[in-house]
Amino acid sequence: MAAYLEESLNEWQEDISGVLEQIDEEYEEVKKELKVYSYKYGITKQVIQSTVNEEIIEKIRQMYHKPFEEKYSELKEYIRDLEEKRKVFQMFVHKIEEVKRKETAKQL
Repeated sequence: MAAYLEESLNEWQEDISGVLEQIDEEYEEVKKELKVYSYKYGITKQVIQSTVNEEIIEKIRQMYHKPFEEKYSELKEYIRDLEEKRKVFQMFVHKIEEVKRKETAKQL
């Protein structure tokens, strides 16, 4: 493979790998937060189901359940977006590797 092509592809792959690393780090952080809100949401749901006093139930819903549910839903959507970004940038890395392999095979 021509040196200029190999160098250019390697630089591009490094750049994309850096973006992919950032996405992976962000994904792991959001995943942790999602787990926390999953528990918070689940616990409040169970408490509401076990409570008979409507006034207390409404108070719990307003203070905890609705905000936890909203945050949980928001984080789930965000994690789906990050998964999509990860797939796209992994595809870049894969395609660059394919081109490098093909170019190397042409040289042989």
